[in-house]
Parts: sequence; C-alpha cells; structure tokens
Amino acid sequence: MKGKIARRLLFTGLISMLITLIVCLWIFHGVFQRQTEQDLRISAEVIAAACGERSDPARLRDYDSSALRITLVQPDGAVVYDSLPGVPPGNRLDCPEVRRALAEGSGASRRVSEATGRETDYYALLLQDGAVLRVSIDAAGRFALFRSAFPALFLCCLVVAALSMILSVVLTKQLVRPIVHMGENLEDIGRDVPYPELRPFVDSIVRDRTIRRTNEQMRQEFTANVSHELKTPLTSISGYAELIETGMAKPEDVAGFAGRIRRESSRLLHLVNDILQLSKLDAASAREKTAAEFEEVDLRDVAAACVERLGVNAQRAYVTLLLKGEHAAVLGSRAGIDELCVNLCDNAIRYNKPGGKVTVSCGIAEGRPYLRVQDTGIGIPEEQQERVFERFYRVDKSRSKATGGTGLGLAIVKHLAALHDARVELASTVDVGTDVCVYFPKRG
Repeated sequence: MKGKIARRLLFTGLISMLITLIVCLWIFHGVFQRQTEQDLRISAEVIAAACGERSDPARLRDYDSSALRITLVQPDGAVVYDSLPGVPPGNRLDCPEVRRALAEGSGASRRVSEATGRETDYYALLLQDGAVLRVSIDAAGRFALFRSAFPALFLCCLVVAALSMILSVVLTKQLVRPIVHMGENLEDIGRDVPYPELRPFVDSIVRDRTIRRTNEQMRQEFTANVSHELKTPLTSISGYAELIETGMAKPEDVAGFAGRIRRESSRLLHLVNDILQLSKLDAASAREKTAAEFEEVDLRDVAAACVERLGVNAQRAYVTLLLKGEHAAVLGSRAGIDELCVNLCDNAIRYNKPGGKVTVSCGIAEGRPYLRVQDTGIGIPEEQQERVFERFYRVDKSRSKATGGTGLGLAIVKHLAALHDARVELASTVDVGTDVCVYFPKRG
C-alpha cells in the first residue's frame, strides 16, 4: 500500500511539473515573440528618426550590428542598402512586410529568409520619401537567451523530481502510519479515526465485529441451551429405564414409567426436529434452495389445514380454535408457511387459559397479504416482547416445560418470515392475550 501511494504521489508530482514546464515554455515563447516584435518596431522608428525619415544609406551604416539586419528598399522594390554582406540585389516587393508597409505604413512578418535560410522576424516602416526601412533579426539569435536558460530549467526539474521522490516517501509514511496504528488496535478502532474518509470503512468493521461477537455469544448460548434441554429428558428416560431394568419399579408402576419415558422421548424428538429445522434455515444454501422452490400459496388453505391439524391439541387444552379471513395468495414455500402457521398456533394454544380462544385469520391489508394468530392467553410482558423470538427463550419456563414446549417455535417463525421477506409484528398484554401478524410482500 505504501509503495503504491508513494508511486502515485511521485507520478502526480512529475506530471504536474511537466505540465507546468510546458505551460511556462509556451508563455515565455509568446512573451519573447511579442517582445521581439516590439523591439524591432522601436529599432526601426529610432533608425528612421535618426536618418531624418530619408533614405540615406550612409547614415544607415552607423547602425550596423551583428544581431540586427537593416535593409533599405525603394518604392519599386529595389534594394538600396542591406547590412547583411554578400546578399545579391533583388526586388523585395514579394516580401509581405514590404508590401504591407507600402500599403499601410508599416508591416511585420515571420518567415524563413531566402538569404540566410533561417527563420527570421521582419518589421518594415514606410519613410517620408516613399522608401521602406526594414529591420530583421534571426530567430536563433532572438532565442539565444531563452536557450541559455534550458540548463537551469533542466537542473530545476531534477531538483524538483528528487524533492518529489523524498516528499512522496515521507508523506506516504505519515499518511499510512495512523492506518497501521488502527490495525494494531482493532479493539479501539472506532475511537480515533484519523481520516473522515475512513469512517464508513471503520463503521463497517465495527458492525462486523459486533455481529461476530453477537453470533459467537449466541452460538455459545445455543450450545449450552441445547445441552441443557437434551440432558433433562435424557436423564429422565435413563432414570425410569434403570428403575424398570433393575426391577426396583413395582409392576403397577411400570406402565406409568413407560408413559413418562414415551413423553420424554416425544419431547426429545420434538426438540431435535426443531434444532435440525433451525440449522437448515441458518444455512445459506438451504435458503437459496427453498427460495428457488417458491410457488403460489393460498394463506386461507394453509390456515384451514393448520386449524384442522391442531384441533385435537386445542380440545385437550380446553381452547377454542377459530378460522376467519379471506383467500390471499403469496409466493413462497408451502411447507415453510405451513410450519410458520403451526408454530404460531401451537404457541397460542400452549400459553392460553382453559376456556380461552385462538383465532387464525388471513387476508390482504394495504396490498400486503397477512396471516394473523390471536389468543386470549397469559400474554407477554412488554420488557420481554423483543426477546421472545430468541432461541430457547421462554416467558413462562415452568409452563413451557409442562406443556412440552422447546422454546424454538418463535425463532423458527422469525427465520421463516425472513426467508419470505415478510415482517412479523407482535402486540401483547399480560393476562389479556397476544396478537402476532405476519405481513408478506406485495404481489406485483
């Protein structure tokens, strides 16, 4: 990470330096060119003023220099004087700066000189007697100073590149050091976040660690609860079986002991089935497989089958089981929704009062299909309503064990509802009853 950041910082610095150098060269080039044009114009005006605006070659010789070339052209284009030696006489009317000077009083151009073969800047000025005074300078000479600055610019670039390399390494270490410190102190990672941009990342880590700790705690609690729940019926079964095996049980008590063994075995089997069901629902592959098998399910049919199936249990508990509502179709697993309804109704019957009532209803509310189970049982205290969907949590432990409950029914309901993207709402009042409603997603 540090190497990648350092390389990117160095690359950014070098690119910025290169862009800055190109822009500066372009600006300097424009400034030099404008300054050259101005210098040529001033030089021509000074020479013309010194010559008295007359085309006198003798006076022009006083201004000869190695850098500046002076040419005097007659109105017909003939060259009267040229400070560049060895230039054959000719006609200069084909030169754009001369033609413009004859027409407008002055003219400038930049082109390759026929005499020298080099790029040259020209400025022509019309004199009072009709002749044209032209001054010019070689571009190579004009940019001599500019080229002389190249070594200094190159040296500056090397210095800047070296500083960029050093700064990229130093800044990278300073940038990464707080992140490394965070990694070494994961327990307090959310306490001191060095950069605001890292806050979502840190929050995600904190949430993940919290979820992991919660899951680990739930796993440990689940293991302890399973061990406890399995130990109780197994101890009873083992004890009664030992009494029968050793002959310590009276003949008239054998039938009673056998009945207790059967009841404890049934409770044990029910508990194992619930644990296996939760394990299947916890597995991601199982959820995907179940979702792939979704079909259209009528909640009215599911509720009717549930009422018929648990009718005997309700009669034994002296509870009236009623069915209400209308047909409502949902997309889901028939077996899963059936188990959801059975668990809700079974809980409503177990935690009811003799002479109580359980009402199973279904329908559509605000476009969402729902399945509702209402009872007139013992109710759930408000402070415990958020925990009833936890595994092995019981509001009334003595009553649950007396009726054979495992404490996993509502946990299975929660998982099945999540599998169908459904929402579970619970409302309960102590000694009045409980209302659990499962809202399924709207059908498109």
